[in-house]
Amino acid sequence: MALAKRIIPCLDIKDGQTVKGTNFVNLRQAGDPVELGRAYSEQGADELTFLDITASHEGRKTFAELVKRIAANINIPFTVGGGIHELSDVDRLLSAGADKISINSSAIRNPNLIDEIAKNFGSQVCVVAVDAKSTANGWKCYLNGGRIETDKELMQWTHEAQERGAGEILFTSMDHDGVKTGYANETLAKLSEHLSIPIIASGGAGNMEHFKDAFVEGKADAALAASVFHFGEIRITDLKSYLCTQGITVRV
Repeated sequence: MALAKRIIPCLDIKDGQTVKGTNFVNLRQAGDPVELGRAYSEQGADELTFLDITASHEGRKTFAELVKRIAANINIPFTVGGGIHELSDVDRLLSAGADKISINSSAIRNPNLIDEIAKNFGSQVCVVAVDAKSTANGWKCYLNGGRIETDKELMQWTHEAQERGAGEILFTSMDHDGVKTGYANETLAKLSEHLSIPIIASGGAGNMEHFKDAFVEGKADAALAASVFHFGEIRITDLKSYLCTQGITVRV
């Protein structure tokens, strides 16, 4: 029996409001995160991801109070990321109601954090998020919400993250983010061949077919999207019905 593919709406939070941009810039308001979270939970989303997108850049902690309010309004697994630098941050967010935490910049700066989280809380809690861009020298990973290029190469870094105990990889193609032309399926498929842990596709969803392609061509285990859900372009119930007609196993 094939494992069900997961559909994950993502709330990018800035100053307590949900926002959405294109290629990581030009952010616009998309609504109240507590209301959106509740709506997605009711519509049949498999999980919810909450990213405090300016926490690392501004050097502050993710808003635990908001996490608490969202967690109280949903009944699906909940991943929180942004501004997580040490085990006490993880502990605080899990206590506020998160099921998993997502680390990106802090994992690149301090890879041991992955080992520590996996050892203290279990691999299933640790999602390593990777923002990457195709450059002349291959796929490079970026820090601070896509602001700073690093020397980390996508395949090597995700493999290291897996070896250190990451439970999942959330891969965002910065070139595809918000432009709605489909996910980076070729790279997703390579990641999925290269790694044994689940891959969450992010960046590029514009229509229902893009989700199907991420699962079939990209071999992704889950697909994350933001604006197509926030602005009502795709309803999760309709998306799941469509994926069923395409022979893709989803939870309905």
